[in-house]
Amino acid sequence: MASETGRLTTHVLDTASGNPAAGLSIDLYSLDGDARTHIKTVETNSDGRCDAPLLAGETLAVGEYELVFHAGDYLRQSGVALQEPAFLDVIPIRFGIADAGAHYHVPLLISPYGYSTYRGS
Repeated sequence: MASETGRLTTHVLDTASGNPAAGLSIDLYSLDGDARTHIKTVETNSDGRCDAPLLAGETLAVGEYELVFHAGDYLRQSGVALQEPAFLDVIPIRFGIADAGAHYHVPLLISPYGYSTYRGS
């Protein structure tokens, strides 16, 4: 059973423009072996964040998850001229949650030709 303090959050920054990645679509999946279950789709706000945690309290469970960031769509909508196919279009990040009572923050820094992530706070 998850604690009320446990939560999963994300934040996306566009390092090419130096701005938060507003309007970027993100899919969240839970993973169980080869099975992948869609939990929700969200969009980042003007600060590159989601308006609420992706998972929190009882909805956050120990397990493996995947965030799928639709970076290509965001970059195209931002006026970036991408080659087709784009070098980076859809960016999946798989990670594990070992403590359902903890805060897991998965930030993404993107540009048309690179990205990075880490466990933030």
